[in-house]
Amino acid sequence: MDRLTLGPVSVSRIVYGMWRLGDDPDTSPAHVQAKVEACLAQGITTMDQADIYGGYVAEAIFGAALKAAPGLRDQIEIVTKCDIVAPVGRHAAARVKYYDTSAAHITASVEASLRDMATDRIDLLLIHRPDPLMDHNETGRTLDALVASGKVRAVGVSNFRPWDFTLLQSAMATPLVTNQIELSLNCRAPFTNGDIAFLQERGIVPMAWSPLAGGTLRAAGGDGLGARLDVLAREAGTDWTAVAVAWLLHHPARVIPVLGTNTVSRIATISDALRVPMDRQTWYELYTLAQGHEVP
Repeated sequence: MDRLTLGPVSVSRIVYGMWRLGDDPDTSPAHVQAKVEACLAQGITTMDQADIYGGYVAEAIFGAALKAAPGLRDQIEIVTKCDIVAPVGRHAAARVKYYDTSAAHITASVEASLRDMATDRIDLLLIHRPDPLMDHNETGRTLDALVASGKVRAVGVSNFRPWDFTLLQSAMATPLVTNQIELSLNCRAPFTNGDIAFLQERGIVPMAWSPLAGGTLRAAGGDGLGARLDVLAREAGTDWTAVAVAWLLHHPARVIPVLGTNTVSRIATISDALRVPMDRQTWYELYTLAQGHEVP
């Protein structure tokens, strides 16, 4: 599998998303290890986490697997996120859901992530959501310090608009290496609202969360899109999900899809997207079907 470089971190072309890790009836270390090994068998080495996933338990579930099989850690890259405080789990006492990009919160979140995932480093730390109360100087200094400490190798953001990105970057010595945004055939706005253009102009590789629109992509696009995805899938000897991911992979911005499933057999087919043929007309055909009308 091809790899991309995000600052000092090399990542796999497709990333395995662990946001549903805690939803699996089987959260045993052995089962989690089987998921990671199914990824590694395809060359998928990058695992995407966040402190809030599973109500602040997904990182610990992952960490238990890494403790049981410590040899896995040096075969993978760990991405995680922080700044969302929701009134569940360790933050059950919070009166309201909010974002916290203060030095104290980011530092404490990183320490908790390191402890929960039984590791001494986070390969890529993302600020999960733009914080309307962000002191960009404080946040920037904190991220720079975490990189300097070696606890975090690289930093980026998630769900930021271009102005949020440049505000934070203006207070940092360390480059922000990615923006993880919602992107799929069902969520096409970033291709035209400036989000992708902003990153592409700067050579910053975007990551795409929910590339299958949470499993609702076919319904959202209507029968025409679903039928065409099925035809292309049959021609490629795979299923429609691989075609939808191949659509993202084809874009010159070098989009990195983040795909999550708890079924090991499904994990084993994630890389099918890399062998689905995609050309300009097919890309626009799917784009047209998804939006329900031809381009102007």
